[in-house]
Amino acid sequence: MPVGRAGRIAGGVIVAIAVALALAQLVLPGIAADRIGSRVGRYGSVQSVSVRSWPAVKLLWGDADSVKVRARDLSLSARQAASLVWEGRDAGRIDMTAAHVRLGQLRLSGVSLRKRGGALSAHATASAADVGAALPPGVYVSLLRSEGGHVEVRASGGLFGVSASLVAVAGAREGRLVARPLGLLLGGFELTLFSDPHVYVDGSARALATLPVKRRATGCR
Repeated sequence: MPVGRAGRIAGGVIVAIAVALALAQLVLPGIAADRIGSRVGRYGSVQSVSVRSWPAVKLLWGDADSVKVRARDLSLSARQAASLVWEGRDAGRIDMTAAHVRLGQLRLSGVSLRKRGGALSAHATASAADVGAALPPGVYVSLLRSEGGHVEVRASGGLFGVSASLVAVAGAREGRLVARPLGLLLGGFELTLFSDPHVYVDGSARALATLPVKRRATGCR
């Protein structure tokens, strides 16, 4: 094969590759954004999704440089939330915000989630009314204090017709979110509030108010 012809073929291959990469850079981020929007949209209303990746062909393997998601109202379980976070494990940066999120029975406001590499941070607020609505009927909770990443509350109410009152502390422990009552009789008892093999909880919580929270018992006449 003449050298000139081989050079033209090599040049044509290089041009074709460059064109393919340019098209991928234009098309693939939009496709990825649509897929993410559809996935998150199963749980509510999504306002916008943007994806950045260089080169964009990394998206074929689920690897993105950054993902931004804005949502209005979402409703999902803690397990479903952990699953969404796990699906974004290969993204270098994730910034997600939502006006309201119903996580199980608890309604949260001003929710934001941030991922940088393998580190996650999330922030949200829950009003006294929202906490009360998530409690079983007849259960009363009052905040005692919050410090060092733990929240201490007094819970009282009826369970199986028996009234009881105890002080409990909620916080992170060995990668889980747990609550444990204080006192000699129940000091060794521990209730796991959230645990997932893909998420290691190492966060903090604080209270913005000290108002008591109550869920009134209701019945039918």
